[in-house]
Amino acid sequence: MSEPTSSDDTSGVPAYGHTRDTETGAAPLAPKEFLRWTWRQLTSMRTALILLFLLALGAIPGSVIPQDNVDALLAAQWRREHTTLAPIYEKLGLFSVYDSAWFAAIYLLLMISLVGCILPRTRVYLRAALARPPKTPRNLSRLPEYRTFTTDDESDAVLERAQAALRGYRVDRHDDSLSAERGYLREAGNLLFHLSVLIVLVGFASGSLLGYKGGVIVVTGGQFANVASQYDEFDPGTLFDDKNLKPFSFKLTDFKVNFIKQGREIGMAQKFSAGLDYQTGPNAKQQHTRIEVNHPLSIDGSKVYLIGHGYAPNVTVRDGNGKIAFSGPVVFTPEDSSFRSSGVIKVPDADPKQLGFRGEFYPTYGFTDATGPFSAYPDAKNPALVLLAYAGDLGMDRGVPQSVYALDTDGLKQLTKSNGKMFRVELEKGQTQALPNGLGSITFNGVDRFVKLQVSRNPGGWIALLGMILALTGLLGSLFIRPRRIWVSVRREGGRTVVEVAGLDRSSGGNLTDRVDDLVGSLEEKKA
Repeated sequence: MSEPTSSDDTSGVPAYGHTRDTETGAAPLAPKEFLRWTWRQLTSMRTALILLFLLALGAIPGSVIPQDNVDALLAAQWRREHTTLAPIYEKLGLFSVYDSAWFAAIYLLLMISLVGCILPRTRVYLRAALARPPKTPRNLSRLPEYRTFTTDDESDAVLERAQAALRGYRVDRHDDSLSAERGYLREAGNLLFHLSVLIVLVGFASGSLLGYKGGVIVVTGGQFANVASQYDEFDPGTLFDDKNLKPFSFKLTDFKVNFIKQGREIGMAQKFSAGLDYQTGPNAKQQHTRIEVNHPLSIDGSKVYLIGHGYAPNVTVRDGNGKIAFSGPVVFTPEDSSFRSSGVIKVPDADPKQLGFRGEFYPTYGFTDATGPFSAYPDAKNPALVLLAYAGDLGMDRGVPQSVYALDTDGLKQLTKSNGKMFRVELEKGQTQALPNGLGSITFNGVDRFVKLQVSRNPGGWIALLGMILALTGLLGSLFIRPRRIWVSVRREGGRTVVEVAGLDRSSGGNLTDRVDDLVGSLEEKKA
């Protein structure tokens, strides 16, 4: 059977009375309606949960991938070792996750979603909390928990005993019944939990805006003063002024580390700590403390964390005139778990030519034809330096900033032996090696240790802590507070009082049997 057509219909109304919208689809939303729909979607609980999940997911790269504002050296090393992924991660902002635009967008959308979700629910909750308990239903027998009995007591006496027994409930007395309700704080617990998430986000945001984070490498015996120029990396908050840095200083007195000497984890650093002599001001008394991983030093609202360590070979370089052009420790950054470390030595004051060295330090030197030089153990049992030497112009006078951990060889020439072969500096502790062409010498005096410290100030930390406490309180309230309703109805029949008791547990898995039975027991007349 074929469907009729309306080819001759000139009224513009389709067959069977269908409107044109059903054939072409729903009419597009007006701009105002579209904005209203978008707002409802953004402020829904489902969207808030999705954004919260995305925020947690987005924080994973910040914990796995080295961050520029936390450890620039480690981030640079990661870039060198992953030349394919590094450009991609750079474009995605994965080396500075918490400063990236996409992370900030998720953060702001989550805050807006939570505010838009909490405010309407709060209004609904306040109306419900201020309202009286619901009136007694006409047919109490339909409720999950229902009991009935008769007694010789008067109706008013029964209702008075019921009101006294329902202590802790909000009771509304009627002529022949009463309504009781409790558990209003359950929804308050839910609202408090959602509000606490917002408070935690505000705490983290205020810490990022008003606080700062800086990294500094200090060699044993070295000192640090809390001024911006002393930091190797300094990441202030958007609203933080460098002038607000608290005046404190400290000196690294010693560094202790224990390496595992047996088992599969041999050579791993088991425990390390640094000794600090610190002052909270120029006229303050000097104090001593030790810091370990996850046990920072708190100074006037700032915290000093121990996050890494390594070796700083101590060398002396004499120039072609026999004068000491450089002497002191040089930080070499670890490359692997055996603390094979790489670094550069720049000697701009050498004469007649500036000198530069680039190479590796081995705490416990080893060598095989298959692997070449390597470090057999992370502790400094047999330290050695292997360097390539350069002479010429270090480029430090060109006005272009240079990293202290990289050597610009554009204006330098690598030194070679008289036979034209590559010259290599190979030194054990206490040894001196002359440079070709009378350019001087280099001496390996010994080994110092350095520590990588992170100094940070987070004024929003207490706000985030408060949010966590409120979250726990709200979660406990929403889990253990049960909203319940109980009704007691009385009527006189045949000279006796018929009493009906019913209860409703509004939470899933609730059981009012015992509570209703106890109430019935307290209302029944006492038998002689």
